[in-house]
Amino acid sequence: MENTHSPIEQLRAQVRQLWEELSPAERAVCHYLISASPEQILFASAQELGTATGTSNATVVRTMQRLGFGGLPGLKRALAAEFTSAVAPDVRLRQRVSHVGQDLTGIWERVFDEARERVEHCRGLLDAEAFKKAVELLVDAPGVFVYGAGASEPAGHHLALKLNRRGHRARAVSTTGFALADDLIQLAHGEVLVIFQPARKLKELTVLIDRAHAVGANIVLISDELGGSFADRVDAVLAAPHTPTGITAEPLTGIIVADALLLALDSLDESRSVENSHQLNALRRQLLDTRSDPRFR
Repeated sequence: MENTHSPIEQLRAQVRQLWEELSPAERAVCHYLISASPEQILFASAQELGTATGTSNATVVRTMQRLGFGGLPGLKRALAAEFTSAVAPDVRLRQRVSHVGQDLTGIWERVFDEARERVEHCRGLLDAEAFKKAVELLVDAPGVFVYGAGASEPAGHHLALKLNRRGHRARAVSTTGFALADDLIQLAHGEVLVIFQPARKLKELTVLIDRAHAVGANIVLISDELGGSFADRVDAVLAAPHTPTGITAEPLTGIIVADALLLALDSLDESRSVENSHQLNALRRQLLDTRSDPRFR
């Protein structure tokens, strides 16, 4: 794709280049895209764009792929990077609320539309070799250090909790700044450092990776935009697209990637997962009044 000054200019350049190859329906989509504001595209679903262009959501997605964005989420991600850096958070919130309006059914559909777009986009970004490598590292690791700060904290805690339930020793850390040193000094040789960090190059990220290299720990990075920057410094990069609009929760795709890792671990070490599930249930029985809880009758 041409290296122009903004995502919109990139879009227009790509449309000009491919115009003769596009179908009438694809041209209709392109006409709308190059005349719409970034905000209109950012907050629109594929179905809405299909309605606005007299086509279908499938045509919208296909057009985005033809233009080199990999789908509508790819274009939204490109637009969002510039939009969020240029527009203050409170202004973005007002624009988001203004766009969705007060139609409660429409709001419900909007959230599910974006969630589906993000999940499908994430699914299509699978790097099978990287996924296999990450699973192999985790299954034999003596311990797992899971790092997720800010909006990524829920994904980190989710993975660590579920790993412990399967008999894999894990700890979740979300500390930032000076205090992170107290957690980081515990990272040991042979362990796996799993980092959830969508886009921002935090100072903590570099320190985490440097420490892992120093002690001989392996590294799995789950990110949206940082994979290319750190690919040569980590053992595996797994894609987890962040939200381009803020309508759905930031850690949504990170949690789904974590679930895929967990199920893969179950398949490779079924006996450990089953045994620990049995022990966990036994402990729960002791902690509950089983006579009044139908789950344990």
